[in-house]
Amino acid sequence: MEKVIFLDRDGVINRDKRDYVRSWDEFDFLPNVFVALRKLTELRYKIIIISNQAGISKGLYTQGSLSEMTEKMLERIRRNSASIHAVHYCQHRDEDNCSCRKPKTGLFKQALLGKAIDLNETFFVGDSQRDIEAGKNLGCKTILVLSGHTKKEQEVLDFKFKPDFVAVDLLDAVESVIEKKEEPNKGRR
Repeated sequence: MEKVIFLDRDGVINRDKRDYVRSWDEFDFLPNVFVALRKLTELRYKIIIISNQAGISKGLYTQGSLSEMTEKMLERIRRNSASIHAVHYCQHRDEDNCSCRKPKTGLFKQALLGKAIDLNETFFVGDSQRDIEAGKNLGCKTILVLSGHTKKEQEVLDFKFKPDFVAVDLLDAVESVIEKKEEPNKGRR
């Protein structure tokens, strides 16, 4: 079985500006992201980014800008000894009613084609209620990080779907949840 972890982009990997990140000049990695991604890579997780990017269909930035941001993001991550397996974007607006815009699961299913995984052992790390709902719709474990759209744990009380775990940021999610899950059971025979 392959180990897969899904990550939202804005608010998990880079700062969520509460508006669209329209160019590489606006792309700002969050603190400790490279350390967290390196740990996930060392734990042999296939890291897959799943992100809604409706700014394309709204005409706020171009496909070329998104491609440039993605290429430069992946290059910086590689230079920091981590590896992203794949990146999938939904470029539709809510009113397009597509199957790929989170909280729907079309992008996840596309990313999982040909992979043998156990969804009960798969994580989705996101920063919003929409992300948690998407993870629940998929049937995987969800981790809400407070480094993006959602800033305070008490905001979760208003969520229709509750996360399995809450973490300060991606590094905290990796250290508090994922690495602990990976540790062998000490003292058991």
